[in-house]
Amino acid sequence: MTTAAAAALPAGGFGCGKVKISNDFGGLNGFSSWSGAANHHHQPCRRLMISSSRASSPPSPPPPPTPPTDDEDEKEEVEGKVSVMKRLVDANPVGLGRRSRQIFDEAWRKFSELGQISRTTRTNDESILLIQEGGPMCEFAIPGAQNTTVLVIGATSRVGRIVVRKLMLRGYSVKALVRNADQQVVDMLPTSVKIVVGDVGDPATLRDAVEGCNKIIYCATARSSITVDLNRVDHQGVYNLSKAFQDYNNKLAQLRAGKSSKSKLLLAKFKSADSLNEWEVRKGTYFQDTVAAKYDGGMDAKFEFSESGDAVFSGYVFTRGGYVELSTKLSLPLGSTLDSLPPNFRYEGLVLSVGGNGRSYVLILEAGGDTTQSSLYFSRFSTKVGFCRVRVPFTSFRPVNPADPPLDPFLVHTLTIRFEPRRQRAAEGPVGTNQDLRSFKLKLEYIKALPTGQETDFILVSCTGSGIETSRREQVLRAKKAGEDSLRRSGLGYTIIRPGPLMEEPGGQRALIFDQGNRISQGISCADVADICVKALHDSTARNKSFDVCYEYVAEPGKELYELVAHLPDKANNYLTPALSALEKNT
Repeated sequence: MTTAAAAALPAGGFGCGKVKISNDFGGLNGFSSWSGAANHHHQPCRRLMISSSRASSPPSPPPPPTPPTDDEDEKEEVEGKVSVMKRLVDANPVGLGRRSRQIFDEAWRKFSELGQISRTTRTNDESILLIQEGGPMCEFAIPGAQNTTVLVIGATSRVGRIVVRKLMLRGYSVKALVRNADQQVVDMLPTSVKIVVGDVGDPATLRDAVEGCNKIIYCATARSSITVDLNRVDHQGVYNLSKAFQDYNNKLAQLRAGKSSKSKLLLAKFKSADSLNEWEVRKGTYFQDTVAAKYDGGMDAKFEFSESGDAVFSGYVFTRGGYVELSTKLSLPLGSTLDSLPPNFRYEGLVLSVGGNGRSYVLILEAGGDTTQSSLYFSRFSTKVGFCRVRVPFTSFRPVNPADPPLDPFLVHTLTIRFEPRRQRAAEGPVGTNQDLRSFKLKLEYIKALPTGQETDFILVSCTGSGIETSRREQVLRAKKAGEDSLRRSGLGYTIIRPGPLMEEPGGQRALIFDQGNRISQGISCADVADICVKALHDSTARNKSFDVCYEYVAEPGKELYELVAHLPDKANNYLTPALSALEKNT
């Protein structure tokens, strides 16, 4: 039974971690205005500046006051309002957020030192607080945020608007992809957000959007239940954007002579007829059935380079218990290995670019010191009609002999792709009708080793299906699932968040349930979903995980679906790490 986790958000009060810094400045209700933040936090900053100037020189006795006239009072009042309006208009929301958090952190430091017997006096506290912009803002600051550019898709959506503001207030550079840059859309986003015009359904418009970006948060969703719109945004949009981002990373890797942390290790590339020479086609059976062998049609397979420039592995298996396979000895570049265990921890799996007709295959790795003492490990993968990328983590490989130890990629020396008629399912759509599941055709483009990453690259906000009208739920979930599958196959580090029904209310007020298994039915606020997206950017436990999330609920006796994860609140309010640590990877 899959374990779910409840991340108990800390209760309010100083010192317990529930200081509403992130929510207050990220829009508790989802739509906090910048002017509101500026108006609320500008006055304390002025007080500190005045206090600092008074401490530097003794005050001189004030001159006797002269009673102002009514005209002078009215003039000063008008000038004061104009001055305040100019300050609010010219205020930088990022600077205001940082400075206000600095002021709060400094006040908290002084408050916590009141109980100490003695302390070292810090000179010129106020000047350090107001001038030192390059240092850490406070305990809630994210290291390296200023060097990270995040592309937000669906930046004007209910969740996306809060995500943009939370990212900015933490120092990130933010790019927003919009279909139309009209004035109404521009007014919905902060002025410091870089707006890029494009469409997720048009791959040509995504190249400029992903350029210079380090991470992607996808909050877009189709505005109608029409199948064309659902596929364009929820399925094809995710595929197009993940491919554009992967192509951009590959381009960077080439410019850096393959030294990028995201560059893959090429194991095989099928670009000419000569590239097929190292591969061997073999046939075999799991058992011998002499009676059935008299009536079967046999089996055959071939691997050839077609006139269209594709490497095609095709054939049929009519023999009961039979299979055909394509195998080769791995020849890695000098100095390269497939280590996935510490201390090297270099590659976490394989990615294949293939074009199929909906058939499933078995990927077999042979590992050991020599061929006489080798162990076999297998993992299944499915293809779609047309080209797609298939991601197969090393952790998904299971030993053929249960007594063998887990796979050690360092010892892998042979790779095999096997087709067998059993466990085949017809492809969806008209292509899958009237097909003989005992025949196959697989096009191969390349096979690469997928580099290990500590953080997620692509965060996708999907849905659980709860709260959607029954008449359109199946269509929506089908498109969402297809988009999730394309992201998992992309080779990028991913985090898929499936929230319950979205609610317009303050975030950070209630405990959250993190689950796997599509069992939740409760809602969750947009602000909480946005906070999870931002926290998952640099959380290693969020990489390559899919999970459902909603508010905590009381289950019926004997039907508890989750266990509470103990969590001591800290200043960073880090509830995500202990919650996701209990969930499974590569889901």
